[in-house]
Amino acid sequence: MRKIVLKSVIFIALTGSGLLWSCRTKDVATGDALVNEFVAVNMDYWYYWRDKVTPNSNKALAPEAYFNSLLYPFDAQSRPDGDRFSRFLTNATETEASLSGESKVTGARLALYNNNNNIAGFVMYVLPGSPAQKAGIKRGDIFGKITVDGQVATVDNYSKLFAEGTNYVYNVGSYDKAFISTDQTKTVTAQALQEDPMLLDSIYTKGSKKIGYLVYNRFYSKPNNSDQALYDQKMAQIFGKFKAAGINEFVLDLRYNGGGFISTAVTLASFIAKGVSDKTVMSRDEYNSKVSPDLEKNQGKEFNLNYFKAKPENIGGNLSRAYVLTSTRTASASELVINALKPFMEVFLIGDVTVGKNVGSIVIKDPKNRFVQGMMPIVLKTFNSAGKSDYTAGFSPNVLVKENISVPLYAFGDLREPLFSEAYFQITGTRNARRGIAETPELDRLRISPQGIETEMFVRPLSH
Repeated sequence: MRKIVLKSVIFIALTGSGLLWSCRTKDVATGDALVNEFVAVNMDYWYYWRDKVTPNSNKALAPEAYFNSLLYPFDAQSRPDGDRFSRFLTNATETEASLSGESKVTGARLALYNNNNNIAGFVMYVLPGSPAQKAGIKRGDIFGKITVDGQVATVDNYSKLFAEGTNYVYNVGSYDKAFISTDQTKTVTAQALQEDPMLLDSIYTKGSKKIGYLVYNRFYSKPNNSDQALYDQKMAQIFGKFKAAGINEFVLDLRYNGGGFISTAVTLASFIAKGVSDKTVMSRDEYNSKVSPDLEKNQGKEFNLNYFKAKPENIGGNLSRAYVLTSTRTASASELVINALKPFMEVFLIGDVTVGKNVGSIVIKDPKNRFVQGMMPIVLKTFNSAGKSDYTAGFSPNVLVKENISVPLYAFGDLREPLFSEAYFQITGTRNARRGIAETPELDRLRISPQGIETEMFVRPLSH
């Protein structure tokens, strides 16, 4: 067996696990049996809860059902420490592209709702230069009905339609105790798009207060299929601008950020944390008892430690706290940053309770490309430098503020936008919008994004 090495690169084509698979199995099975053997071998090695499950020898099951049979499922009463996040992948390569920000989309990121079995939604944000932006769609727009390739999207078919569809017709609507659809439509053709994770950065001045604001939506350092860490470079430029301007307050908007790569979370936190260096531990990863000895043997005793990076653009020296905007979509790598900053500075949360994902995944796929399926099992639990990982119920905000689709959703950075306005008030004492909208309607929001992945945190890929 060739040794396993942790590398700080963005893609998760898990050649380390692939080596494990190819070394420990023979090409004697075919079809579903081949996939299930792949699942069995890799789950037995990588799965964080492998010591708590009994291996299933019934490999006659369909691959996804077989994968699910190997999990340690979450139960609020009997297994509160259980697995809520491992998933089987019908196409691992497409998932990898999506995790690096590239997917076939209209460019309108929607919150989806069950509207009498049909799909309704509102626009959380729109990608610059996308077909949706060119069609005039903007943040806060409400759609009472969505049709994809001639089929009305319903609770039963929307996941497949949004994953595979091309031609979208959005019926413009409104919300008043129920979704209302009109005959006015927006027609958009989906295309492959690469999302820039930094949607907005700006600086505000109020008296002696200089406030830096960053909207950050995904944790990845470079575009899909790129060798250049373009987004890390852009992040450095943004924080360099903040530092040159002398900002002394900082607002990080993670409300729609479901996570991404741990290595990128380290980079972001390294620009913010107060009094840290590249010798300061940011977080510790805990693997299962089978993986850990192998990693320690090949990487040394610090194989599971993540250190801050030395960043000349770090603004922590001018900050006493960081304000973070959150929602029920804030998860994984976003929560890792929140947890990692806490030992070094006050972290003041504004918004809603976060997801509570203190565990990380890897994409595992067949290195011989004999089948397209793969999986994303949970392989680690993460702790901050103070040994804390106690947020499986999510982080509760210091100030509760919920987005309300019954009122206009102003653009990011607009001082009337409730979450940012609350941060601005906490910093300056000046209020520009209603405080803490708690009367947000309790709607049947679907907990899955069009891409099928809403909350993820990934370890750096393993390679030989």
